[in-house]
Amino acid sequence: QVHFVESGGGLVQPGGSLTLSCAVSGLDIGSNHMSWYRQRPGNERELVASITAITAGTNVAEYAKGRFIISKNNDKNTVHLQMSSLQPKDTAVYYCNTLSADSPWGQGTQVTVSS
Repeated sequence: QVHFVESGGGLVQPGGSLTLSCAVSGLDIGSNHMSWYRQRPGNERELVASITAITAGTNVAEYAKGRFIISKNNDKNTVHLQMSSLQPKDTAVYYCNTLSADSPWGQGTQVTVSS
């Protein structure tokens, strides 16, 4: 059974930074392309960033370029999302999953950007 446990969210002021972590069990992230997603209030879940299985190449959504960095630790089976220059529109619940999003979703971690 695949499980994702996201953590690291919280309340941050505009311009601030947060690092999210995702502990993965039941799936080897070294063999799977992994992604971070988010669901903003009133919106569908959307892809934020991805990291490939073997080469760890990354791709981030246009709105996140220059602000968000995805990384992973294959030994610990964890995926991370470093977020900086956060804006109120980044307020969302953030989730990790495979790029194909074919595993059960975790509970996510709430990120609130507000002054």
